[in-house]
Amino acid sequence: MQKPLRSNWIKRLTHKLQKRSLKDASYSFLFDAPPPNEFVAIDCETTGLDVRRDEIISIAAIPIKNMQLLTSRRLELLVKPSQGPSKESVKVHRLRECDLEEGLDASTAIQQFLKFIGPRPLVGYYTEFDIAMLNKLVYPLLGIRMPNTALDVCNIYYDYKFSQLPPYQQYANADIDLRFISLMTDLELPLRQGHDAFNDAEMAALAFVKLQAIKQS
Repeated sequence: MQKPLRSNWIKRLTHKLQKRSLKDASYSFLFDAPPPNEFVAIDCETTGLDVRRDEIISIAAIPIKNMQLLTSRRLELLVKPSQGPSKESVKVHRLRECDLEEGLDASTAIQQFLKFIGPRPLVGYYTEFDIAMLNKLVYPLLGIRMPNTALDVCNIYYDYKFSQLPPYQQYANADIDLRFISLMTDLELPLRQGHDAFNDAEMAALAFVKLQAIKQS
């Protein structure tokens, strides 16, 4: 019982310190208590996979309330980068430089995104990369990184599959396939054909809801 209490105490202290460092008090709502049983599934497409060098070119966010996806209330943003996407990334997300000409500037996009998500926990597939890319835009604006809790579908799925293994496999560090296509197939969920921010956010949201239902059954 000591570890959860200590973890919560550290989290509260971290949030308190972050709030003190907030450059713009109008964003203090990010530290409010999140609405009960509400989440936001997110995904970003980028010019490449280098967090230091590459830029966000699209953002999708889908509200989840009472384990229902509110796709009609989703946020989809195109962001105009300072340099065009790499040829390799275009093959993945199919967003060319000409497609981004009418995109928002990065500062406007991140402001809209923060106001949309509020203090809600963020859900995604390999969220570490997306959140690192988003924080590149958040930090100059607020002087802090996003305080939102991040829930990675990969981690939740791994824990679910690991709990099903017999003890001898658990101790042997059994390999669990965490590829998106494998995860969705195993959970008997639909795979979206187009690789874009909205489709990926929706698939992550579906996986999250399914895993929560399994956990509670």
